[in-house]
Amino acid sequence: MDSASQISRPADGQASSAPQEELLPILVDALLLDMDGTLVDSSSSVHMAWKQLFTELGSDRSYESHMHGRPAGQILAEEFPAMSQAERDTAFARVEGLEIEDAGAVTVLPGTARLLEELDAISAELGRPVWTIVTSCTRPLFDARWASTGLPAPDSLVTADQVSSGKPDPEPYLLGAQRLGVDPSAALVLEDAVGGLQSARAAGCPAIAVTTTTPAGELAPLAGALVTSLDDLEASVQDGRVRIARRGA
Repeated sequence: MDSASQISRPADGQASSAPQEELLPILVDALLLDMDGTLVDSSSSVHMAWKQLFTELGSDRSYESHMHGRPAGQILAEEFPAMSQAERDTAFARVEGLEIEDAGAVTVLPGTARLLEELDAISAELGRPVWTIVTSCTRPLFDARWASTGLPAPDSLVTADQVSSGKPDPEPYLLGAQRLGVDPSAALVLEDAVGGLQSARAAGCPAIAVTTTTPAGELAPLAGALVTSLDDLEASVQDGRVRIARRGA
């Protein structure tokens, strides 16, 4: 696990729960992209794996929306507080193994390939990387899922096993901004989960919510704009920065 001791966190109280104003179009220095539910659809694989794990654990629980976008270890700790660490580690390995086995079921969401192409073209024009992925998957699970997409993987991505605290803690997005060498306030987050948006806001990042997995009403208070998919967005260069706007606007 990478040390995040040098990451500067926003002061307490910086992130509020008040609704944000529409922020599109926006000029930023970089984009921090969630993966599951934002770039790809892994919902069938996730639900299958957790249903199997819950059954093996003798539980009638089901995978709920509040669990989405959060590290598996965090979910297990909250859902099974009486588990020993050894039992939790075994359960974690089991559910991750099931998800890796089913990684081929992942599909690329609308707009993902085009938006990444636009961002790669901007990176080439500006001479620096302008996007990365910040995911609650571990690196092995990310590799398995992303390999099935055929899309380019960024060098500076952040996975759950590289931080000490996952989403909704700000650490993942703070680390993502740090790795791209930009201030968090100039790093736009694209997210589909409440926990991820809470992480972005606590990190001081502006955020756009994608309404693929969570009701818009739950996302709106935490995001500066809502889109149905990345196909609603386009990226271009303006004044040496990345301009993100509604497509065709």
